[in-house]
Amino acid sequence: MDGQRKKWMINVAGLLVMALLGVFVWQKFGGGNGKVSGLVSGNGRIEAVEIDIAAKTAGRIKDILVREGEFVTAGQVLATMDTETLEAQLNQAVAQQQQAGSAVATAQSQLSQRESENRAARAAVSQREAELVKARQHARRSAELVTTGAIAQQDADDDHAQLRNAEAALNAARAQVAAGESAVVTARTQIAGAQSAVAAAGANVDRIRAEIRDSSLKSPRDGRVQYRVAQPGEVVGAGGRVLSLVDLSDVYMTFFLPTSAAGKVALGTEVRLVLDAAPQYVIPAQVSFVADVAQFTPKTVETASEREKLMFRIRAQIPVELLKKHITQVKTGLPGVAYVLLDPSQAWPEHLRVKLPQ
Repeated sequence: MDGQRKKWMINVAGLLVMALLGVFVWQKFGGGNGKVSGLVSGNGRIEAVEIDIAAKTAGRIKDILVREGEFVTAGQVLATMDTETLEAQLNQAVAQQQQAGSAVATAQSQLSQRESENRAARAAVSQREAELVKARQHARRSAELVTTGAIAQQDADDDHAQLRNAEAALNAARAQVAAGESAVVTARTQIAGAQSAVAAAGANVDRIRAEIRDSSLKSPRDGRVQYRVAQPGEVVGAGGRVLSLVDLSDVYMTFFLPTSAAGKVALGTEVRLVLDAAPQYVIPAQVSFVADVAQFTPKTVETASEREKLMFRIRAQIPVELLKKHITQVKTGLPGVAYVLLDPSQAWPEHLRVKLPQ
């Protein structure tokens, strides 16, 4: 009786060993994938590029217009920041711009006045030059007449003094012209300064308006709201995150292969993805990244068996056209299996032919 029981236990143990070996072969070769030469597989998870929607400047969140998990399109306003302070700054900047414009008009008026004064000073110079010529002629005739006794010496002295007065008046008029020219240059400089102030004020207005526009946080591309980082009413600093999106046009699966298989995988190699949530579909992809450093490395790599334990990270990119066609159905975080056909001369098995939802 004990012998039969011992024999029965041995048979059960043998069946268990065979079952475990079957499970191992199923997991390693993907349920019979070993029938196809060069077909390897690895478990992975659907991922996408994450995008942070952040405030450009510090401020208070006024409102968040989307919910977690919601699909959004490029250019859609996702959240708004409180712009009350910016609106006040804009009003002040506009007033300063108008004030600077008035300063330009005042400087131009002063320039016109200085130019008019300078023209008057030049006319005075011409008049003084004519008076000087007349005084010289009169003084010369007086000097000739006094030698003949035709006029008194006093009259000749008076004419000579008049000549000196005419010369002094001419010099004063010329000095007035020089001062007028300097005033004109100063007025032109004031105009240039006032115009620069107008440009600076206008640039300040444009900057504040740009900040107000940036207070409407928009989606840079189509995607899905992953989660809220902040809530309405909270104050965030410059660059503070408000929302996190996933870019549904850049979706891939990351999986791992051992050294013997990873060394044969080239960029652009065809991949088939089967998701646990939808095993009836087979999604095409291409290898877009192969790590050059092993992710799982034992402490020492001295033997061939130890080197077989090295695992390399591989990324399979889903085509953008396919993602756009089914963009509302794309979800990240889904686990699945990635199949890679290392031998391009082999055909994909029937159960791994591309099958997509209609």
